[in-house]
Amino acid sequence: MVNCCGLVSEKNVPVPLKSISVQLQVRDHVASVSSSLQYANEEDRPLEAVFIFPLPGDAAVSHFSARIGEQEIVAEVQDKQSARDQYHDAVSSGQQAFLLEESDQSSDVFRLNVGCLSPGQTAIVTIIYIIELSVQADNALRFCLPAVLNPRYTPAASAEPPVPGVSSASVIPYILSLSVDVRSSDRISRLESSCPLDPLQFLNAQHTHATVNLSTGHRFDKDVELLLYYENTHQPTAVVEAGAAAAQTGSLMGDPALMISLYPEFPADVMSSLASQSEFIFVVDRSESMSYKMHHGKDAQKRIESAKDTLLLLLKSLPMGCYFNIYGFGSRFECFFPQSVVYSEVTMEAALRRVKCMNADMGGTEILWPLKHIYSQPCYPDHPRQLFVFTDGEVWNTKKVLDLVKSHVDSHRCFSFGIGEGASTALVTGMAREGSGHAQFITGTDRMQPKVMQSLRFALQPAVDNISVDWTVPEGVTVDMLSPPINALFQGQRALIYAQIKGQSSGETEGAVTVKYKLKDQPVTNQLQFTLKPVEDTGLTIHRLAARSVIRSLELQERAGGADMENIRSRIVELSVQAGVSSVHTAFIGVNKDSRQTVKGPLLQRRVPTRSMMIGGPMPRWGTAPLITLGAAGCFTMPVQQQSAVCAPSAKRRMVFQSTDSSVMDAFASASHQAEPELQKDPVLQLVSLQKAVGCWELNAALADVFGKTEDEVTNQKPAQVDGSVWATVLALIWLYVYKLDQQVEWQFVAVKAASWIRSQKPDGLSQCVCEGNLLLGSQVTEDTLGI
Repeated sequence: MVNCCGLVSEKNVPVPLKSISVQLQVRDHVASVSSSLQYANEEDRPLEAVFIFPLPGDAAVSHFSARIGEQEIVAEVQDKQSARDQYHDAVSSGQQAFLLEESDQSSDVFRLNVGCLSPGQTAIVTIIYIIELSVQADNALRFCLPAVLNPRYTPAASAEPPVPGVSSASVIPYILSLSVDVRSSDRISRLESSCPLDPLQFLNAQHTHATVNLSTGHRFDKDVELLLYYENTHQPTAVVEAGAAAAQTGSLMGDPALMISLYPEFPADVMSSLASQSEFIFVVDRSESMSYKMHHGKDAQKRIESAKDTLLLLLKSLPMGCYFNIYGFGSRFECFFPQSVVYSEVTMEAALRRVKCMNADMGGTEILWPLKHIYSQPCYPDHPRQLFVFTDGEVWNTKKVLDLVKSHVDSHRCFSFGIGEGASTALVTGMAREGSGHAQFITGTDRMQPKVMQSLRFALQPAVDNISVDWTVPEGVTVDMLSPPINALFQGQRALIYAQIKGQSSGETEGAVTVKYKLKDQPVTNQLQFTLKPVEDTGLTIHRLAARSVIRSLELQERAGGADMENIRSRIVELSVQAGVSSVHTAFIGVNKDSRQTVKGPLLQRRVPTRSMMIGGPMPRWGTAPLITLGAAGCFTMPVQQQSAVCAPSAKRRMVFQSTDSSVMDAFASASHQAEPELQKDPVLQLVSLQKAVGCWELNAALADVFGKTEDEVTNQKPAQVDGSVWATVLALIWLYVYKLDQQVEWQFVAVKAASWIRSQKPDGLSQCVCEGNLLLGSQVTEDTLGI
């Protein structure tokens, strides 16, 4: 059976999807999304339709209804097995019924069953979900409406069931109408999109309320990304939402709910120097889909080529004194070094030679085993482990991956990157959440490098520890935290806290939350005042997001095992039903019990046709490779099924990897001659590729070519008393600050290393050097601008 998105049948005969209409309501940094899909049964017999579709992994599905003619059926949340039984009983008896359930394997895939559509009948299905908008590198709030459901790669040898209904990357190629309504306590600056929009319309003089529509006739064949800019994105906020009138006092839905949005500001003296003592491990997806283009534009790079450029930038940006390693994974995985090695000119160049030979040639997307191998390696004392994961795919065992990351949260931070449309939000955001890191998505014409370098800045920030949250509230009032404990804070990055307010105050209406933590052994305090007066008529948005947060935490506890699993499951079902939000143990069920007549005749199953893009055919079964082999490319490889495999070299071999002379280094050098890639066309990457690990450049023809000069022109302008490398490095800094300032986020750490190296040389005639450099490059920058 061919599996794809849309309403489908067993024989893949289509159920026509007539229209998709989406209403997006944004309140500050929370979005409510209402999607209505209209289907028609054009068969001459009754029909059951099945719809497999993607949603953001951290969304809280809060409403599901269907309208058939004048009859509207609003579904309710029930225990999943009970809902399934009720659905099948209804359909088998000829009643119209609807079932919506979350995948057991991944929280970002849903299955909708529409039962007993009579011939010629039309159904409009409406799904509403709520989601927190993530903050991007440029302070935009990002919303993505996913159109692509990528395949969940399942190893051939696995006994686990795949995500049902998903075996090929699927797009929903239909006409989409989208309206957006934004209300905020902050002024709205602008709204941008990857798709054409009508002009933004402001509805008040304060520019705090605006609307915009997607241009008419948009074909929903790719993700719709919206970027919303406020004037003061980093303004802390607190919202208290009134509980449901019908809910019991003392319950989560009956008491007021509080959402705190904090943006920690670290002391300037602490942030003046970035941490260098870390271990950096870069894990790169090399499955066959990484050979796809980044976008559909004329000059689009392949995903793997963009990843290679990013690795170049990362390797050049690493600080001296750190450790690093690089893994590639697919249906097998390989590591550049058997253990992380000290960052030096020798190890950096060895890794770069190997990066040049990387291809998207490793089959499927099997990330669990390389992560297990990484976590089996001992951490270096006083070198916190920073894990960077790049993937464009989706896996069949998302929850196992997240549980593994969570189990090692005390020994590392995980920064994850979803590449291209269809990358699993459950996997990418989940790894960052459970690994106390940060998630980024690179879609459309986004450049990968700026987003990755923002995460590198987070990774280089000093680690925050001893985080505590304290509440100051009037007598008679208590606050119960609903969010899991805060394990990570980053400069300027939002931290969300959900809480339940219990009791009542006799008079006072003010409260405060205080977040305390230590940063490089220095105590830091951030505080926010808030009113206890609830906001009415919010649609219980905050309550449902809070419930979703509690449910996800309980699901994680359940997967961890223990004696209390049945009680945890009962709590999940109880809270899911009470809040009306989805969970792994519940489903939305609606039955049209008012239908005057049952549907008779044999029931067909139908599937909406979609454009499927197979990702390279069947994935190969892994063979019986040795535990560790040094292949022709000079890297250590192993089959993924050897979960106990440890690439642990002897102490002697480990010293070889840190020396300047090694047969393994020779293997890397040999590999570099097997497949030399084209010279980088991007001038910034050309310049960065020439920098030494310590931060300097050498004076040569390749450097002069970046400046558009000959080697003689550059050499003849050099002040006599200035060393050639100092001169070359000053020129590189001038060129970056004058001609590539718009890309500063990409080369910021390269420049920091260069300036630090120049200062360490204490060169004579530095002022004259900068003056001559300005003359040569036609610029006017100062030593202060260059940081030297």
